[in-house]
Amino acid sequence: YVPLSGHPGGSISSGRFVAGILFDAMDYDVSQPDRGDADLVSYAAGHKALGLYAMWALRNEVMRLGAPELLPREVKHQLRIEDLLGFRRNPASRTPLFVEFGAKALDGHPTPGTPFIRLSTGASGIGFAASIGLAIGARDTYGPGAPRVHVVEGEGGLTPGRIAEAMAAAGTASLDNAVLHLDWNQASIDSNQVCREGAKPGDYVQWEPAELAYLHDWNVVYVPDGKDFQQVIAAQRLAAGLGGTQPTAIVYRTIKGWQYGIEGRASHGAGHPLCSDGFYQALTPLLGDAARALPCCKGLDQARCNGPDGPAVVEACYWDALQVIRREIEKRPAMVEHFAARLRAARRRLDARGRTPRPGAPRLEAVYETLAQTGTTTPEPLRLAPGTSTTLRNELGRALHHLNRASGGAVLVSAADLLGSTSVNKVVEGFPAGYWNAAGNPESRTLAIGGICEDGISGVVTGLSAYGQHIGVGSSYAAFLAPLGHIAARLHAIGNQARHAVDGGPFRTVVLVCAHAGLKTGEDGPTHADPQALQLMQENFPPGTAITITPWDPAEI
Repeated sequence: YVPLSGHPGGSISSGRFVAGILFDAMDYDVSQPDRGDADLVSYAAGHKALGLYAMWALRNEVMRLGAPELLPREVKHQLRIEDLLGFRRNPASRTPLFVEFGAKALDGHPTPGTPFIRLSTGASGIGFAASIGLAIGARDTYGPGAPRVHVVEGEGGLTPGRIAEAMAAAGTASLDNAVLHLDWNQASIDSNQVCREGAKPGDYVQWEPAELAYLHDWNVVYVPDGKDFQQVIAAQRLAAGLGGTQPTAIVYRTIKGWQYGIEGRASHGAGHPLCSDGFYQALTPLLGDAARALPCCKGLDQARCNGPDGPAVVEACYWDALQVIRREIEKRPAMVEHFAARLRAARRRLDARGRTPRPGAPRLEAVYETLAQTGTTTPEPLRLAPGTSTTLRNELGRALHHLNRASGGAVLVSAADLLGSTSVNKVVEGFPAGYWNAAGNPESRTLAIGGICEDGISGVVTGLSAYGQHIGVGSSYAAFLAPLGHIAARLHAIGNQARHAVDGGPFRTVVLVCAHAGLKTGEDGPTHADPQALQLMQENFPPGTAITITPWDPAEI
């Protein structure tokens, strides 16, 4: 009902393991989407948004019918079946039912405008890197036993270079609360053989997903048939009980578009055309002959939606179809009660964990309290004596250090192998030396993100800030970080805007330090004299004037 849009294939192939996450693996309180101690799910695979919205709406129906006490009190914290009318609709849409039901405008890629979602995702590799940042934020706040971050991704989403950077960061940091759920269906937009599989080479990469995860020191659980609920649930429970210090990847072998009538890469973009035979055949396993009772126009020349009221007609047909699904759920009270009981159990498990911030956990609010108290007056520790020689990046490092000390370490930094050269090492002075490791060095405030990796750094620090308890700082030379950090920063801005629209809360700060601000890079060499500078020299220094030329130091510019 959103013609030629939506990416049904990956939503279908990931559907069963996502159901396992929501109804079995996660410890969370479905009545409080923003509860800080709860496990999280993060859709790094933004193309699977259709499946996310559908699953959230089905969960809401379970609560409406079988556990009304679990429904969030405010509609803005629910995703109802009525909200599916807003799939890929602009907030300014004025079709009758969209307005009548106050439906949410559901983006083509997930944003924090959707309950339980903390990040805006979609750009290749950014969602995964930012999800690792979420896990770091949770682990640093709560310590051992921290909320788990369940990351949904596909093998095509593992091919960007920033993925290797983020996977290396998680494995090196012993990030034990990160769980990757990988939908390995081998299909992307252009290929049905993305990865090597056995002796058959891949079109794009020559690793299997399990190998990639294992290379970066992740635990790996392999599910031969990701369509089999028994295997899916067994794998998720095994992953939850592994123990140890490392992150975990669960690789599910799936079929993109399974039982939909369009499989493989063909199912990546558009679905069945509205009112086509394939459209109704896809619904037959659920509805049987009743699938033909859905609204239908015979032939394009008779399609009512071709008229002047086309959008309203399509919306009305869409709502009729959604009500058919709702009635099918209502016919199955035993199923509804089964899943309602699982949601109640998820809240009981969360309550029983009694998660609280670890002793000595940073307090982000102190950063802003300190700034408010300071006002426009320079704090004594930051004052410079007249004549002091310094750099902007040095003073930025000192200022962030002042706030970091006040907050007990709410500012975490990373650099592309340039901690001292970009002066972000100043930010963490007085905190334990070395890089942050969840098991071995949890009090450090310095993150190692794969080495010289501006892409990965930008994604991870935005996710860290999005968690809401830290300020992530990434640094490199301006010529590198300004372009490579742009996409992650833009998605972070979109996420902040979406979150603010829901709860009205403050934006969550991230800092990208573009050091050595001139865009020139490399060794100093011969330069062409500026004509205006030559003219000034000729006017002010007549022939015969003795001039001493001192080479400038780029580090001091």
